[in-house]
Amino acid sequence: MRGGFYPRIVLTGMKKNRRLYLPYLFTCIGMIMMYYIILFLAKNPIIASIRGGDSVQQMLSLGSYVMTFFAVIFLFYTHSFLIRRRKKEFGLYNILGMGKRNIGMVMFWETVFVALGAVGIGLFFGIVCSKLGELILVNVLKGDVKYSFLIDFAAMKQTMFLFGMIFLLIFINTMWQVGRTNAIALLHSENVGEKPPKANWFLGLIGIALLGGAYYLAVTIENPLDAMMWFFVAVIMVIIATYLIFIAGSVLICKLLQKNKKYYYQKKHFVSVSSMAYRMKRNGAGLASICILATMVLVMLAGSACLYMGSEDSLQTRYPQGIVTTVRQYDLGKMNDEEADKRRQTVNEIVAVHGGALIQPIEYRYATITGVINGDELEVDYRMYESSATVFKNLYQIYFVPLTDYNKMTGGQETLADGEAMMYTYRCKYEDDILNVHNGGSFRIIKKIPEFRINSNMAMDILPSIVIVVPDFEYSLQKIAALKTENGEQMLIPYWYYGFDLNADVDEQVEITQEIYAALKAGIDADAICYCESREANRYDFYATYGGIFFLGILLSIVFLFATVLIMYYKQISEGYEDQARFAIMQKVGMTKENIRKSINSQMLTVFFMPLVMAVVHLAFAFPMIRKLLMLFNLMNVRLLVLTTLVIVLIFAVFYAVVYKITSNAYISIVSDAKNEKM
Repeated sequence: MRGGFYPRIVLTGMKKNRRLYLPYLFTCIGMIMMYYIILFLAKNPIIASIRGGDSVQQMLSLGSYVMTFFAVIFLFYTHSFLIRRRKKEFGLYNILGMGKRNIGMVMFWETVFVALGAVGIGLFFGIVCSKLGELILVNVLKGDVKYSFLIDFAAMKQTMFLFGMIFLLIFINTMWQVGRTNAIALLHSENVGEKPPKANWFLGLIGIALLGGAYYLAVTIENPLDAMMWFFVAVIMVIIATYLIFIAGSVLICKLLQKNKKYYYQKKHFVSVSSMAYRMKRNGAGLASICILATMVLVMLAGSACLYMGSEDSLQTRYPQGIVTTVRQYDLGKMNDEEADKRRQTVNEIVAVHGGALIQPIEYRYATITGVINGDELEVDYRMYESSATVFKNLYQIYFVPLTDYNKMTGGQETLADGEAMMYTYRCKYEDDILNVHNGGSFRIIKKIPEFRINSNMAMDILPSIVIVVPDFEYSLQKIAALKTENGEQMLIPYWYYGFDLNADVDEQVEITQEIYAALKAGIDADAICYCESREANRYDFYATYGGIFFLGILLSIVFLFATVLIMYYKQISEGYEDQARFAIMQKVGMTKENIRKSINSQMLTVFFMPLVMAVVHLAFAFPMIRKLLMLFNLMNVRLLVLTTLVIVLIFAVFYAVVYKITSNAYISIVSDAKNEKM
């Protein structure tokens, strides 16, 4: 054949099939653009220079791996819609004398044109939009805007290599499909599988059971640590269940609609329901994919947006006081009033030198130990438990506070006899009125404390916390203090805690914090450890972390939206071509275009809004687990999470309806004008 024959035939075919190729090409361009932007920001020196920027770049690097995995799966999946329509064309080429080698050359040049166009245009827009992404991220991180323009050539090479390999794999997969199919099978590939489907009750029941189990996990888990452990298990169960329910349940719905004679034997329902019934077994997976992607977008945006908007709430929870000083002492005997007075005086003198005034200071001693609670038993050597799942499910951080410090902190006059205690629970519940410590004595709980000023360690710890107010340290904790680890280390660790707010500017608070740390460190024993934290010193890192999560959530959500839109579009287009013959026959027997439109609207409303409804149901049941996970980030504002979730659902529903309207118009234009539709 003459040179240039294959490129010409490919360009002609792509032009005639532009309704199929343009959306695919635009999506490839969008994914390449997003991938380059993520790589660009992950290595950007301007982002790295901002406080907290290194944490954001680590998250973006992780996001690039997620993007890589998703790009491979999604482009293969969407290309299957494209190639399904083209197989008929390849079969015609085969009958007209072109061998599989010639068809391979056609596919080669087609892949080359798509790859060059997508990578070239995608990188161009990625470079152009990378500065916009940089400005947005700098604003999120509250950094200084710089107007220099950078191009990351390493990111360009990595992007070209990744998507070049993806397009190569797609070409090999396409050639394998075409090579193992004869010409007749290719011509009739669009009709493959058009047999009356049967509702698979077994698969449907498995799907319902899995979904019920996932929902049960989501609504019954109380411990935030358990929520973190079981979240991904629940996600996998929901994904499998969604596919099983849509594949099996959608066929059943169509069968039930066909049995309803009043509904089925109407001109606007007859054709749509019958055509859906034949396709649902194959297209149920497509609808399930739309549902899963929609759920991912809703969960990701709701969680990350709530985190970012609640950053200040989380910051205040994580750092209850503006400046916090903690001394970790291994000798419980050195946690006396004299040592506490000396440290407090050192801190107050440093603050006084700077002309500051302490606001609502809080001081108390506590001793902490980690253990597993089973009933009313506390096992501090939790390695004795065989099952690691059991350990983490019942693992708690126990804080013992002396009564004198509690009364001083609260201004109360509480009294406790030997063996008695008061209890406060944080992120957990404890119902028994006694706590037995294995080899450490027992404590009879005479009162549950409704409020307690938690310290920064409690706020930061992912374990649920229990505060136990005891009469004293020396006698009450004598047995627990004697417990040792396998390495001979003391299990019970005592601390002195002193926190306060300060009426000083940010820089001065940071300077005071550094001076306090240096002074206390110089005055403590060699085996003691001093910690000194400032809320203002950590503010930038805090906002950077949450802002980075929000920014990455937006980028990945855009990618998932690309996928959702393209799957919806290709389902409409492929089903439109399949339904051309049916609606052409109906037009010949008197069905008008208005009747066709009503029939199509009935079908589309039945089919394409099922994934949206199911996604909202998934989100509703996932809400309790999302709330528990956000608690691990010190976000307790449930009202903010509810409002954010409702706004995200509303915006996504409007977006989904717009996409449905646009894609359904493409379907209508195909089936209502079948005689003029070009191949």
